[in-house]
Amino acid sequence: MFKLLLAAGALAIVATAAAAQPETAAQTVVCVDVNGALLAAECRAQPSRLQAREDICLCPRGNRVAVSICPPGVAPPPESLDIARARNQIVRNRHTLVGQFFQGRPLCVAPRQR
Repeated sequence: MFKLLLAAGALAIVATAAAAQPETAAQTVVCVDVNGALLAAECRAQPSRLQAREDICLCPRGNRVAVSICPPGVAPPPESLDIARARNQIVRNRHTLVGQFFQGRPLCVAPRQR
């Protein structure tokens, strides 16, 4: 009986620790051309309605770069020459677009449509 209670207590501690961890921002991969323009990535996703995340993304052209997925209610910034230049500079310096902003707007992409 004691072992059962000990196991239940350990399980409760693990579940509490997992719930207390901050949720990581949703990310995906985009292909960025040398001039900062977005290129199409070839991604394979899980066949799941619950977990709509890409597993593998390949870039036939351009650099493979991680980027945040826009949260609900936030639209990605419209493409422009200024955005492409800023994206190019950020990728050169940081090698990721996750958590980056341009003129107060997050540099994110729209969620994948199922």
